[in-house]
Amino acid sequence: MRLEKASHKALKYSCLNFHYSKRVPVNRIAYSVFNNNNEWCGCISFGGGAGAFLGKPYNLVQGEFLELTRMALNGKQESTSKAMAISIKLIKKNNPSVKLLISYADKKQNHFGTIYQATNWIYVGSSKSSGTEVFYKNKWVHNRMSSQVSKDYYNSLLKRKKFGKRKYLYVLKKDIKKQIMKFSKPYPKKICDNSVKVAHIVSNDEEAGQYRPYRSI
Repeated sequence: MRLEKASHKALKYSCLNFHYSKRVPVNRIAYSVFNNNNEWCGCISFGGGAGAFLGKPYNLVQGEFLELTRMALNGKQESTSKAMAISIKLIKKNNPSVKLLISYADKKQNHFGTIYQATNWIYVGSSKSSGTEVFYKNKWVHNRMSSQVSKDYYNSLLKRKKFGKRKYLYVLKKDIKKQIMKFSKPYPKKICDNSVKVAHIVSNDEEAGQYRPYRSI
């Protein structure tokens, strides 16, 4: 398996075809993933995050952290976790100012961050549900679409609270690890209907890297 710098065209195609969100993130660094047969498997993308506030809890400023914004892979890769591990090594090698990686597992998609747990990310908790989604054109979307329709029509649509996210961190610089570990919490696990805790079973989509970042993109 190998990774190389991805073009915007490659990133766009992988996001629109391999990721459930069907949206292209604001990108800073992206890598194309190739398997051992030299088949292109999609892209892994990192961005600057939703804002400088993402690094504030850890005393980091913009440029010292990156957000893993997409793992848009088609499932032909030998190992999703290995692809992620290689991308992290490349970030560390080529971006010495970056100290921390941030990523999110989407509760709405019933993602527990299995791949983050498998690659030793640090779980720091879950954000609460906030904001509102509306059922529009046969899918749940952000309520910002209210500006596109009449008030009466908007009021007639089904609504629900947005789901929160499970947040994970990956330390690239040893000098901040002790500080980051203060935020560490036990990994979340899936709970069956009978309330017995079991290891989270990885779905095909999750194993293929279908994770959604914090930002609405």
